[in-house]
Amino acid sequence: MKIIVLGAGVSGHTAATLLKRYLGKKHEVTVISPNSQWNWIPSNIWVGVGAMKSQDVTFPLKPVYEKLKINFIQAKALSIHPEGNSVEGKSFVTYEHTAGERTGKKENLTYDFCINATGPKLNFGATPGLGPEEGFTHSVCTYGHAEAAARSFKDAILRMKAGEELNFVIGTGHGTCTCQGAAFEYLFNIDYELRKEGVRDKAKLLWISNEYELGDFGMGGMHLERGGYITSSKIFAESLFTEREVQWKTKAHVTKVEKDKIHFVTLDGEKSFVKTDFTMLIPPFAGVGLKAFSKSEEDITEKMFAPNGMMKVDANYVSKSFEEWNPNDWPKSYQNPLYPNVFAIGIAFAPPHPISKVMKTKDGIQISPTPPRTGMPSATMGKAVAKSIADMIRSGKKNPTHTASMAEMGAACVASAGKGLFDGGAASMTVYPIVPDYQKYPKIGRSLRYTTGEIGLAGHWIKTLLHYMFLYKAKGNFGWWIIPE
Repeated sequence: MKIIVLGAGVSGHTAATLLKRYLGKKHEVTVISPNSQWNWIPSNIWVGVGAMKSQDVTFPLKPVYEKLKINFIQAKALSIHPEGNSVEGKSFVTYEHTAGERTGKKENLTYDFCINATGPKLNFGATPGLGPEEGFTHSVCTYGHAEAAARSFKDAILRMKAGEELNFVIGTGHGTCTCQGAAFEYLFNIDYELRKEGVRDKAKLLWISNEYELGDFGMGGMHLERGGYITSSKIFAESLFTEREVQWKTKAHVTKVEKDKIHFVTLDGEKSFVKTDFTMLIPPFAGVGLKAFSKSEEDITEKMFAPNGMMKVDANYVSKSFEEWNPNDWPKSYQNPLYPNVFAIGIAFAPPHPISKVMKTKDGIQISPTPPRTGMPSATMGKAVAKSIADMIRSGKKNPTHTASMAEMGAACVASAGKGLFDGGAASMTVYPIVPDYQKYPKIGRSLRYTTGEIGLAGHWIKTLLHYMFLYKAKGNFGWWIIPE
């Protein structure tokens, strides 16, 4: 049997390595990815302030896959042909080489099972002026972007040491962004580094976000039990922002970015701008543009993919009001409903609806986060799908045997607030379940026992430990499979 994994991020790499371990030499696993490097993305925020180098958060994929007996093709997947065609009798993927002498050459590869783990397109084009290549903002979404941000940040520190006062704006660059957590981490690492350099008094820090309120994180916020009282992540976040002297503007959709200005509109109808000298805004995510074709070469992309370019899986995509959304709407097996040998995991799958309530201005502009599904949830999906495909191949099972619904799984997040061995910090948070279940937990949608939040030095130590532990695991070193997702 031949299994193709499209993408080598957290979810794709997890699925590929585990599939090879489960299936052994008898079956072929091939990874197709446009990037030759594996990147531990959560540590890009440290690269973005100069606390780490890109080589500290990356490693070459090819040697690892050679060691694990996994085929690797450095290429960009262009289209999926789940029915084959008149020439190719089997299902196949068309891809374009992105490196070496074959750059630009298109080829086909047949498969028995295909896992779409392509991750997102960083849709900087959604907002004029957004992005490091053609715009005026920095990003920490890739290690290259983060290195560029670090260089500009170093220049900003030198300017402040020379006596200038600068404005820093960190947050989200569009009304539908996700990954507020990454921007949150970067904001407080900026704050930490400015204090360490002795120039915090020369800097004004502003958080601009599409969240309805602080602490939403695209999950509708959460509630915590602290000191015998139930409090919200809003209060948790506001206290942190106030303590670190960071201003905030929520309910905001960035409409345009100029070299020294960020224009925005809010849910309340406010239209204004803020001045900026250093800006890092997370872009909205979209599908990477994969196409799908039937046996007769009919374009069936709209059947297999949602309008945002993410692949449809075993979720309930019927349009509903926020009050009608149900945990059971969320996918469990991540199997495409039309083609049972195709799966989508990580950011590549289309969520049935947001977790935070959809909010729009009177002009119809959406200003509310889309669901986060990076890190631990992505790896968990990768493992579940790998187990299901292995069972379907080895035991002839017709249906997936393992599930990983975001409405039934918890997640842990350690958000850095400064990389100092003895004076750093991190917000350590757990949430269960990720998608609220108001039937099981009527008042707040989640378990108070397993939803927690603390901030302190110990969190930084945990964050550092996770950095090295997951790099060790991803490199396929001895006993890698024992380390949990």
